[in-house]
Amino acid sequence: MPSSKHNKSSHNIILFLFFATFPLNCNGFSLRMGLLKVGVPKNWNDSKKDLRYIRKAGVSQFVSTYNRVKDLEGDELLWGDEIEYGIFQLDDDSKKVRIALRGREVMDELNRKEKLNEGKTEGCNFVPEYGAWMIEAIPRRPYTGYTSDLLRVERNMRLRRTRMLTALRKNEVAPSMSTFPLLGAMGEDGSVPPVKTGGPVTLSDYIGDGIINPHPRFGTLSANIRQRRGEKVSIRVPLFRDTNTPEYQDYKSLAGNTDGCCGSDRQQLWRYGKGDASEEKYGKDFVEVGCSTSSRDEKIQDSNGDMTTLQKWLVDVQCSGCLGLFYRSAPNVIVPDADWPRNGDIVVGYEIQDVPGWIRLQNGYYLPIRSEDKKVEFLHKVSTTTNPSNGEMRRIGSGTPLFRMAEEEEKKIALLIEKLSIVTPTDTTHHKESENVSKSLSFEKKDENFRAAIHMDAMAFGMGCCCLQITFQAKDMDESRFMYDQLAVMAPIMMALTASTPLLKGRIADTDTRWGVISESVDDRTRAERGRDDSNAPYSEYAGNGRRRIYKSRYDCISTYIYQGVFSSGSNDDNNDGLANRILNTYNDIPVPIEQNTYEALRKAGIDPALSQHVAHLFIRDPLVIFNGAVKEVDDDVQTEHWESIQSTNWQTVRWKPPPPRNSPNDPHIGWRTEFRSMEIQMTDFENAAFTAFTVLLTRVIKIFDLNLYIPLSRVDSNMQRAHSRNASVKGKFFFRRHLAPLEESDDGYGVKYNSMFSRAVNGENSSVQSSHKNTNETDRNGISRKRRTAPFASGSDEENSYEEMTMSEIMCGKGDYFPGLIPLVHAYLDYINCDSITRKRLNTYLDFIRKRAIGELVTPATWIRNYVRTHKAYNRDSVVTDEIAYDLVKACTDIGLGNMHVPELLGDVKIDPVKEEDAYEVKLDSARAQNECILELLQRYKKRDSFKATA
Repeated sequence: MPSSKHNKSSHNIILFLFFATFPLNCNGFSLRMGLLKVGVPKNWNDSKKDLRYIRKAGVSQFVSTYNRVKDLEGDELLWGDEIEYGIFQLDDDSKKVRIALRGREVMDELNRKEKLNEGKTEGCNFVPEYGAWMIEAIPRRPYTGYTSDLLRVERNMRLRRTRMLTALRKNEVAPSMSTFPLLGAMGEDGSVPPVKTGGPVTLSDYIGDGIINPHPRFGTLSANIRQRRGEKVSIRVPLFRDTNTPEYQDYKSLAGNTDGCCGSDRQQLWRYGKGDASEEKYGKDFVEVGCSTSSRDEKIQDSNGDMTTLQKWLVDVQCSGCLGLFYRSAPNVIVPDADWPRNGDIVVGYEIQDVPGWIRLQNGYYLPIRSEDKKVEFLHKVSTTTNPSNGEMRRIGSGTPLFRMAEEEEKKIALLIEKLSIVTPTDTTHHKESENVSKSLSFEKKDENFRAAIHMDAMAFGMGCCCLQITFQAKDMDESRFMYDQLAVMAPIMMALTASTPLLKGRIADTDTRWGVISESVDDRTRAERGRDDSNAPYSEYAGNGRRRIYKSRYDCISTYIYQGVFSSGSNDDNNDGLANRILNTYNDIPVPIEQNTYEALRKAGIDPALSQHVAHLFIRDPLVIFNGAVKEVDDDVQTEHWESIQSTNWQTVRWKPPPPRNSPNDPHIGWRTEFRSMEIQMTDFENAAFTAFTVLLTRVIKIFDLNLYIPLSRVDSNMQRAHSRNASVKGKFFFRRHLAPLEESDDGYGVKYNSMFSRAVNGENSSVQSSHKNTNETDRNGISRKRRTAPFASGSDEENSYEEMTMSEIMCGKGDYFPGLIPLVHAYLDYINCDSITRKRLNTYLDFIRKRAIGELVTPATWIRNYVRTHKAYNRDSVVTDEIAYDLVKACTDIGLGNMHVPELLGDVKIDPVKEEDAYEVKLDSARAQNECILELLQRYKKRDSFKATA
């Protein structure tokens, strides 16, 4: 699209404030982790006319950026963390705690002091957050790729906590807690100063608009999410069932108990974002959950009918002389590719709503379902449990063989049709356990999946949560994309291990983490997009006319891997038989709705399929905040505002960040970045630093050892559901890759034949034995190994068996002789780089702490908080958090973070040195001469000390 000239007068009016920025450069580098814009935002009705333009311009801006920076390489590792705090006011007389709406005031005071202390060795930066009681804090300058900077992390986190003390009032505290336990439970009495419940922004029944940060972006986000959705957001979290919980007094089911998830050792699955059907049936105060005992449980679709994996289709073209179908690069655009699917093959994909009669395949190609005259069916749905018998199909990931002789067709079709179960209108995998539940809302035995819910109705309940996030700069685009994929697999694992959110709206939740709450709090999908009847659809201005089926909220797990791997045919030919430039990833096995026109425009611009799919998936969303004077006035060739307006409001577990534009020669250089977003905040700086350092080291382990963590995205989604479960880090199991390194040839990928460098090391075999994969150690001109380039295809293994369920202990510490565990791998890496002894000593403490939490020797903050509430003298075993309990809990969490209270079940034998306000800022070695009176006073004070008297 043609770009427009930048309006200079608008530029003078509109200021760009990058928050979460490291203002000081490190070798010309600074990190920018978010964007706040000062200006006048449009209301939703006024914004609608600009939605289409901004979506199109955002794609153009991405293409311009991509072409400008795609060859950028050679950057060093630089990284930073973000921690959010809530400010609370304690009333010692009434034993009450409330949120203190002084975030802006405290932030301004802290940044004023930072400016006075610029140029010092360490510093902080404080930036706004969604809640008026919240502040985000980051280090002033990024950490570097040296081991010594791993020690800076805890020091800087401690410095931020210390400096916060200098701006708080006597009765205020700022503990690092995930949520304020009474948010939305106290009405107008929930904040200082009091705020009237409701308001035109949220229309909430529980909180007031006045608790939202006054910056216009935040209120506009809240209002526009609600208006695009067509109704208030509805957050329903399973309520913890204790002995006297009133909502469960009529619960007659024998399954479950107060200490189990769903009865015995089963994990309760809260399918956040998928509860519309149950809400329509039961109302806002109840929620339908799932229970997991095996990998098959998550394959059951919920009552909303959502797909959990892609549909499988049998190719059977019934016409004279027809052997199969040619692929299409787009509907009706034939690709004469050698590996076109033959009759009898099974392909994997989903129907395109934008173009009826077509499916989009897992490999990025398209196929017609039937002939143009609709008389001949080409594709037939088959059970999702059906697997192709041809190994090459799984190996290259397209679900199709490379070649097959024509005379084999007839026999193959006959065998397949005989063995496959064709899906008919009466054959469904729909989950129907709740179909006959009585609408009287009384619990019965058959309602095993029926729970009372904690209901919330505003964005503040989600975006009012605090967390820990890390952003890494990669060497180049290739590395940033590969790390994006690997960290996406780790996201639910690390979230479960750091769980700290068991209390919501004054009740004890039957979940441990915040993610699903945030996901539902910003879910702007229309009813049609959520798969429900929508009398108002279509919406002409919205992306996909507001009726394209979208399976996830804007805030959720990723929906597609983005690393463009290369299929290895075992030869040195980089052409790879023409297969290199297509998505051949077997792990993208969930629906990925895309904006079709965007995808085609990106492919036409020369962007590879994997990245085109990712961006086209982002652009199924609409921009949520549009500022006056910043629509067509933005120059698409040099600015990225419209790209960022959509990219920055796709809040996924991992975010991929291209280098931002440099508006002047003095702007710092910023490279390709990956942001890790899933971890929960911990009570102490020690814990936060431990998980931060571990995550950083894990990225180095993956890179240096060329490890492969890929599992199907459907299993990552399952892990995310499991990670919400109560005490998931100890009682739960997660899908994880069995083989982090390529297997030896002749191994079937499962069972006793397994043999790898890990098992050889455990069994004492010669480590110099060469793998039969002769090319795994070769590197291309950019230093990228063939092992890395072929990682998405896991050469040498059967991907059906490449992963298994593991406990957190097994994931972190190892399992058998084939899976070494992530912590031992980190130790091996530290040995490999000859880590200095001072840094290694502290890192060993971090790793030992994480090991103890993984094996259950230490509890998560979520478990500790729940136990604290349940053992409090004022608790009535009714799942209610009273004023007194919340007051004591906030004080205890504050004391733990400040080092004034040691809790062995949380920290083991690690003691936190007390955090004191007087240590907040560096003290100069002053050389100005002191007055004699001052000297005499100091000497007299010293002589009175007991230590001096003992030596006198």
